[in-house]
Amino acid sequence: MDWKEVLRRRLATPDTGPNKKKSEQELKDEEMDLFTKYYSEWKGGRKNTNEFYKTIPRFYYRLPAEDEVLLQKLREESRAVFLQRKSRELLDNEELQHQTPPVIGEEAMINYENFLKVGEKAGPKCKQFFTAKVFAKLLHTDSYGRISIMQFFNYVMRKVWLHQTRIGLSLYDVAGQGYLRESDLENYILELIPTLPQLDGLEKSFYSFYVCTAVRKFFFFLDPLRTGKIKIQDILACSFLDDLLELRDEELSKESQETNWFSAPSALRVYGQYLNLDKDHNGMLSKEELSRYGTATMTNVFLDRVFQECLTYDGEMDYKTYLDFVLALENRKEPAALQYIFKLLDIENKGYLNVFSLNYFFRAIQELMKIHGQDPVSFQDVKDEIFDMVKPKDPLKISLQDLINSNQGDTVTTILIDLNGFWTYENREALVANDSENSTDLDET
Repeated sequence: MDWKEVLRRRLATPDTGPNKKKSEQELKDEEMDLFTKYYSEWKGGRKNTNEFYKTIPRFYYRLPAEDEVLLQKLREESRAVFLQRKSRELLDNEELQHQTPPVIGEEAMINYENFLKVGEKAGPKCKQFFTAKVFAKLLHTDSYGRISIMQFFNYVMRKVWLHQTRIGLSLYDVAGQGYLRESDLENYILELIPTLPQLDGLEKSFYSFYVCTAVRKFFFFLDPLRTGKIKIQDILACSFLDDLLELRDEELSKESQETNWFSAPSALRVYGQYLNLDKDHNGMLSKEELSRYGTATMTNVFLDRVFQECLTYDGEMDYKTYLDFVLALENRKEPAALQYIFKLLDIENKGYLNVFSLNYFFRAIQELMKIHGQDPVSFQDVKDEIFDMVKPKDPLKISLQDLINSNQGDTVTTILIDLNGFWTYENREALVANDSENSTDLDET
């Protein structure tokens, strides 16, 4: 029973003494006495609350203001020293070699007993890796209870790389709060360019456009709320940094370069498309210019929504906004891309798509079909197909989460915004049949 309940019961007990009625002041005094007594007991008998608060360790340190130059310099220097110390603590790039017979094939293996022996002989930097937890992570199906030395080596190198990269990114964390702003990440990538052999052919005049292209992918997918900053931890957890650092490979295949957003061919392709769309050469895209994007079959209704919801300047789109548009349309299976397109489709800003909003966009598809002389398609049929594909929790509303969970979000959005995409979906069976026939003919030849 807490002090509040004790106090309530005590005050509710009738007075059985000779003076059955007490004055209002006496009741207040008694209430205060009881409150003080029970509150003191509840606080552990501490009479001085200041002493109590002194036992709480300090957990907040105010960031120095802009005009506190010395405090800012002190903070920067202390962070630099701290990061240098953490860097020195990292394991050197030395290969571990120890194997336990019998050797099956050419793969070197080690059991737990010898694993611990190696750990005892290893230096202090290595001890954190020679634990039962690490061994259990790498133990799979070996009948002798051993792990692969090469797998262990790769595990250690990956951990060291993650720590090195985190320290490297932290050097650009001006605020020192564990996240990078857009300008911070731009500086990181700009200084990284000379270390990537696959970008040697880029002209320096293109560097700013390349950096913008690279940074937008990080922020489009890792900053869905558009806060203007990304946690360093999120950067390390995603695969984008791996793709970027893959450009260190001097023998990277042409196919890998084409599929890597950060490669020179990819960045030049995206920027080249932007320049080709910019017919008046003013460095911006109007709605009419953007309508020629891709197969030039997106509906005007959808393009209207793009220019209503996205950041524009005097009704025209800059390169950064264009990059978000491209990333959304080229990655329609990804939740961040679906979130981008869903916001455009949600014309009533209700947080869901209903029959009205689906019809609103599909009517534009029907109009384009008439212009191109294609047979009309009933909206009722398309609407039923969409709801069958998505299977929303509410049979009358499709939420963003419904789209993501269905794994059909890319198909649904394509049907509603792009005539060519709808035609491909509508004739998918015939296209599959033609592909099968063509492959059969090739096999026979």
